[in-house]
Amino acid sequence: MSVQILGKGKKVALKRRHARLRKHISGTPELPRLVVTRSNRHMVAQIIDDTKGVTLVSESTLTSDFAGFEGTKTEAAKKVGELIAKKAQDAGITAVVFDRGGNKYHGRVAAVAEGAREGGLAL
Repeated sequence: MSVQILGKGKKVALKRRHARLRKHISGTPELPRLVVTRSNRHMVAQIIDDTKGVTLVSESTLTSDFAGFEGTKTEAAKKVGELIAKKAQDAGITAVVFDRGGNKYHGRVAAVAEGAREGGLAL
């Protein structure tokens, strides 16, 4: 399956990189996919089983866990990783495939992965 994304700009380039990554990465029931979505203000992490097309666990800086959070965006991203690791372990998930969503593995995206590792998930 070939996906052709045409156009110029940052968002189009991000979609193109993510489509290129998704050719090689997919989640299974045994090894689901940890997807990180990054915006200027928030981070969202989801663990997805691609065979069923179901989100198993999700965590975000938009949830009530972050209502009184004081810290940088990178610290918030790390906390998202730790919280999703805890939720994943409660759901019986111990290992995942990391999908950076077309973003560089740097900064807040790397902080989510680091937090997930510290929380006990194997990436």
